[in-house]
Amino acid sequence: MNRKPSPKKDSPAIRHLVKRYIGNSPKRRAALAHEELNVAIAQQIYDLRTASRLTQRELARRVGTTASVISRLEDADYRGHSLSMLRRIAEAFGSTIELRFVPGNGAPQGV
Repeated sequence: MNRKPSPKKDSPAIRHLVKRYIGNSPKRRAALAHEELNVAIAQQIYDLRTASRLTQRELARRVGTTASVISRLEDADYRGHSLSMLRRIAEAFGSTIELRFVPGNGAPQGV
């Protein structure tokens, strides 16, 4: 599967679409951020696997799962990422996961 480069997040077209369809709605902005995270996770798994020249089946064997699970994890529409599975994938590549909490719009400050 060859992936096409995605449009830049700050392109005029993307800014126009966000302004038109997302606007200032906190709910829509949160949904967009959630989807961007799903895309980033899927892309990172795919990039790590292909850079290591592994098939989905080979990665699945290393992680202790099936190729279909790896396929789902590499799908940007997948919403079932678990921290334990992401840790197993990171370990298969000799990596660790970096997790940060950052304030969002409307987040309480000083908690």
